[in-house]
Formats: sequence, C-alpha cells, structure tokens
Amino acid sequence: MKALRYEKPLVHSIVEVPLPTLRDNDVLIKVAACGVCGTDLHIHEGEFIARFPLIPGHEVVGTVAAIGKAVKEFKIGERVVADNSELCGECFYCRRGKPLLCEHFNAHGVTLDGAFAEYCAYPAGKVFRISHLTPIDATLLEPASCAAHGLEKIRPDIGSSVLMFGAGPTGLVLAQLLRNNGGCHVVLAAPKGSKMTLAKELDAADVYIELDRKDSSAQFEQIKKDNPYGFDIVVEATGNAKILEDAINYVRRGGKLVVYGVYNNSARVTWPPTKIFGDEITILGSFSETYMFPTAIAYLDGPNPKVKVKGICNKTFKLEQWEEALEAIRNKSAIKAAIVFE
Repeated sequence: MKALRYEKPLVHSIVEVPLPTLRDNDVLIKVAACGVCGTDLHIHEGEFIARFPLIPGHEVVGTVAAIGKAVKEFKIGERVVADNSELCGECFYCRRGKPLLCEHFNAHGVTLDGAFAEYCAYPAGKVFRISHLTPIDATLLEPASCAAHGLEKIRPDIGSSVLMFGAGPTGLVLAQLLRNNGGCHVVLAAPKGSKMTLAKELDAADVYIELDRKDSSAQFEQIKKDNPYGFDIVVEATGNAKILEDAINYVRRGGKLVVYGVYNNSARVTWPPTKIFGDEITILGSFSETYMFPTAIAYLDGPNPKVKVKGICNKTFKLEQWEEALEAIRNKSAIKAAIVFE
C-alpha cells in the first residue's frame, strides 16, 4: 500500500509498505480521509511525543476492510472512525483509573503508524461507527474527543463566564461544548479573519473579540475594562506561550486557567506564585483524550448535531501533496486540512 513515511524529523517520502498485520482483535480500515492539524506540524519537527520512523496521521475516517479472527462487533464496509490511543492497562496510572497518563501511552500517527496511508489497523475497542457526517467533517471527531476531555477536566459550574483565546478547530468545538453544558457565557478572542468568520457561522460563542494582528493591545485592554472581575474560566487554545503567560491576568479570583493549546517543547511561562496563591487560581492541562469518542459522536454525528463542524475542514489534499497540506496549516490558510484517498 501507499503511505507517507518519516524516517526522522523533516525527512519524509511516499513509499510502498506492506498492509498492517492484523492482531486477533484488530480492525483494518480502508482510509477515506485523515485530518491534518497543528500537532502534525509538531510531529514534522520531531516534537510532541513523536517516535520515528513513523507513518503519521491520527484523525482517521474510513470503512472496515478486514477484521481479526476475534472481532465480532464489525462488518466489512461499515463506516468508522478510530480513537488513536493504545494504553497498557497495567502501569501505575492505568491501575489507578487514569489511562490518559499511561506510562506506556501510544498513539497511532504519533508513536505508532497511523492513517496517512491507504490502510491502517486499530484495536476493535477503539473503532466506532458513524452515520451522518461526511468523511471530511468526520475528521473533526478526534479533535472533538479532545475537546470533550477538556470539558470533562474543566467541569464548568452552571452559568460560568468563559474567555477563550484562539478559534482553531478544537477550540471552536470546545466553545460549543461549554455553551451546551452549564449554559456558559463564552467570549471568543482571536485574530480577525476566516476562523472568526466561521466561528460566527457556527454560533460558537456569545461574544466575539476580533484581535488586530499587528497590535491587539487595545482589544486586550477593552476585554479587561468590560470584565473588571475577569472570567471564571480562561482557555488558552492558541499554543502561543506569550498569550498563555498573560492569560492568567484575565482569570477571576477562584477561577481556572486551562492550558489547552499545543506548545513548542521549548516554550516557558512565568507566573507570580502570590497571584495563584492569593486568588486561589486553578491551573489545569488538557492533553489528548481517552474513551471520549462516543461522546464526540453523540454531539457531532446526527441529523441535527448539537455541535456543528461543517466548514472547519476547508482544504483537502492528496497524499502526494503533503508539503502543501503542511504549509496550509503553517501559514493558516487552512482552518483545518485533510488528506483524502477517495
């Protein structure tokens, strides 16, 4: 089969490789589409938790092509998506019910071969049927699962006020989830452009603050003026360490600061401990997801979805156009991209 393979960071090519070997409980998926996101840029650079050599691609959508001899749940031809995580179930954290912190955490497309290939294989327990979403829109189910985990970590009180920095794909989904759970009042702050236009079309927030790309100091000051007590929840979803460092200044006393973006490994922030201590601010991280695909599917994959994603993936590429897909994410000409095989 044809696949995109990295021998090491920055070094990749389109190659012919054997079909994945199926374990007894595996499902072989014929890939229809696989999302491309900012994490793939980090993997390209050798960051995040990537291990090489590697076939990347962690947002797979396709159809069942074959099943292992112990699989009884799926039939050939069914439309499916897959949770890319594989957990050991035996380490210190798994045995304490915290599988996302698994000491041997693996993820297809990151540490294991993924779905920028014609076929990929996943454990049957991590494969889920879909019905209504198009293959392109279904690439948002993995990001939506991460957003659902973020909601689970935040646990907003009813009527909480939320400030979210960033209008990327997973942030747009998280904003909608927050509004659907607890009736949160969401203020979305992001640069003026296609992402904010789409955010309004999706009705992702209650208030939209369009930041000036050259100098947004006036908008930031206005946010403080309009919200003198700050916000119960501040979500930093841009992956920009400077914005994260400043974000604490918008958190209400007793509030939460959510570290939600994907940052460069070298990124650092400085916060005054006395502010965290005196204002009793909770700082929490939200990384990836486990067991949240059913939740994401329930919100997105229906005739009248509670969370809307149409239009988020606005550029598609063939596997041979991988560099173009990466550049579209890098220069932000794509809100989200996908590699398509059909």
